[in-house]
Formats: sequence, C-alpha cells, structure tokens
Amino acid sequence: MKNLKIVFVLVLILASCSGKENIYEWRGNGRTGIYREANLLKKWPVDGPKKIWTVDNIGNGFTSPIITRNSFIIAGEADSMSILYCFNLKGKKLWQTTLGKEWTKSFPGSRCTPTVVGDLIYAGTGLGNLYCVSRKNGKIIWLKDLIKDFNGVLPLHGYSEAPLIDGDKVFWTPGGKEYNVVALNRFTGKLIWTNKGFGEASAYNPPKLIVLPSRNILVTFSSYHLMGFDTKTGKLFWAHEQDNYPLDKRAPGYGDTHANTVLFEKGSIYYVEGDGNCAVKLNLSSDGTTITEVWRNKKFDSYMGGIIKSGDYMYANGSERPLLMAINATTGELTDSLKIGTGTLISADNMLYYYNQKGDLMLLSYDKGKMQMVSSFRIKEGTNQHFSHPVISNGILYLRHGKTLIAYDIRKK
Repeated sequence: MKNLKIVFVLVLILASCSGKENIYEWRGNGRTGIYREANLLKKWPVDGPKKIWTVDNIGNGFTSPIITRNSFIIAGEADSMSILYCFNLKGKKLWQTTLGKEWTKSFPGSRCTPTVVGDLIYAGTGLGNLYCVSRKNGKIIWLKDLIKDFNGVLPLHGYSEAPLIDGDKVFWTPGGKEYNVVALNRFTGKLIWTNKGFGEASAYNPPKLIVLPSRNILVTFSSYHLMGFDTKTGKLFWAHEQDNYPLDKRAPGYGDTHANTVLFEKGSIYYVEGDGNCAVKLNLSSDGTTITEVWRNKKFDSYMGGIIKSGDYMYANGSERPLLMAINATTGELTDSLKIGTGTLISADNMLYYYNQKGDLMLLSYDKGKMQMVSSFRIKEGTNQHFSHPVISNGILYLRHGKTLIAYDIRKK
C-alpha cells in the first residue's frame, strides 16, 4: 500500500511537469473578479434573466462555486460537517465527500472557496483543516490540520481563505507565532517553507500571486500587515502596516478583517481594506523586493465585497455607508457613488454585477469612473445572509444564497 501511494504521488508530480495546468480559483483568472466573457445581455427582464436550474441542499455557506470545463465544485456545512460537492454543469450531483468538522459559530457555514488544479482540489475549512482531494471521485489524498500541525491561531470568525497555487506549492496563513505563513508541497502536503511574519492571526484574506520576470511574490494579510514573500524561499521582502488601530487597542475583531484580494497591474499593488488603511496604491519595485506608497483614501472602505479595476478606475462597495463607489486609481480621488447597499462585486463584458446584502442582484454600466443602474431583481430562494460572490462562466451566472445555488442564462440570443 505504501509503495502504491508513492507511485501515485510520482504520477501527480510528473503530470504537473508535462505542461501548465489550468487553475480554477476564487474570483476567476488572477483573482481579479473580471470574467473573460462576451456577448452577454446588457439589460435583464424585470424578473431577471432566465433561470436554468436551482440546486438546493448544498449546506450552509458563503463560498462561491468553482466552475471547470465540465463540472463545478462547491463546499457547504451540514450537521456541523464540511461537505465538498461536485456537480455537472446541468446541476446533477456527481459525488460528495465529507471532509471533517466545519465552522458553526458566528455566521455558520463554509467560508473557504476551493481551488482546482488539474485532477486535484484544494479545500480549506473554517476550523483550520486543509485538504487535497481527487477531482475524479472526491477521495481525500492528504490533510493538514493548521492548528495542530502548525500551531495556528483560529480567527474570531474562522479561517476564510482560498488556497493559492504556484507550481508545486500551495499556500496558507495558519497565523501562528512560528508557522505564520506556510508553503506546502501540493502533492504530498509536506512543509516546504514557513515564515514567522509578524506572529499575527490570519486576516480572512484570499492571497494573491504576483508573477515577475525575476521571481514570484505571495501577497497576503495577517491581522495588521500586508506582506510580500518570495514564493520559492519564503523570504519576507516587505510589509505595509495597517495603522488604524494603535498597538494597545489591537484585539480579535478590531481592525483585523482584510477579506479583499489585492490587485496588481503595471507595477502597482492596489488594496482596499476598510478595516485597515482602506484604499491604498503601492508601487512595487521591478524585482518585487520593495514597495513605495503612492496614495491612500479612507473614504473608499470596502472590506469584503471584492474590488474591480478597469482602466484607470476601481469600483468597490462601501462599509461605513451602503454605497457602491468608484475611485480614480491614478490620483486616489472618488469619482462616483450609488446608494444601492453594501454587497459583492464582479465584472464581465464591460458590465458590473452587484449582489447586495438585501438580496438584490444588479446589472450596471460603467465608464471612466461613472456608474449607472441598468437592471435589478431580488433573489428569493436560499437561506441566511447574502454574502456570496457571483461567478460567470460560458454565459451562465451562478449565484449562491446559503444552501441554494442558482444558474441564470445571461447570454444574448
């Protein structure tokens, strides 16, 4: 049996070396929230676009589905257990796997969107377990307990990351004093490197991979620092402190929620963390080893709804005020706002898709930092909070509301 496992791992490693595998991950290609789609509806009927199917009983949770070429993967919590589901694109269940205990305290349910690479799925739980699972049949290949194995610190609302892949590595932030950020061999789960960082807890942040000519940089948040690591060695090159809370006021739940993945474009890092420094632009040196702050704006204060950058402008929700806002990414100046509630935001085919916390799904046009409402309708199916990020693939919009996933056809006829 041991020899068979060794052979299986070798096959996986050799397969990874034979060519670049597609990575299906949180908020689409590069985690930008912009889906590469075309010929989509520019206006919806009053009751919304055509509903293709609805899948119920996927468990409690807020994670988005990961859509591949012929199936989708989604996680949910049922009877305090984390369940990983695989469906075909018509909504028929192919398999499900029970992973282990899931988060059932504040906002109970799945909160770590899986990542799919080739024949493998990487799925985390709010209680701090990271799994590698076979995409073919849901069989668990390896498991790491972030708290037991790496002395991780459980965040106030549970771990809420999305596994990040770079070559043979998968990254996570256990948040411990010794093993603060780790890189694991994604085929075996073996520790490759660890960095102490600042010894702070995880900040609910799905990390970002920045690919440069000389090296790749892992960018993620701990409670009060944005950090940039060399993905090969684990060296911490730089950090940007979130200085809204003084040292003596820092505690779980106070200034430590940084749930938006950062953006990188043309040598600049953009982040919007309303529980920290809010909107910030940093210039990254060409070798990735240093940063320089360009501007920050405290009024652009999203902390969990996602950021869209298009041209010279960024769009995100408000936290202190229930707004969808736009900002000039060059100057850091606000350019527009719509009072349509706090929500989650994605983009496709030069349109914005906004899902607010009241359950309204909206379609908006945008141009040079100005926005206009085009269509909206209310989501009536599902359970609990409207926190999930929509996903678009091949002209189909997928929206999760608690235990329910709905697929809408948004293609032009």
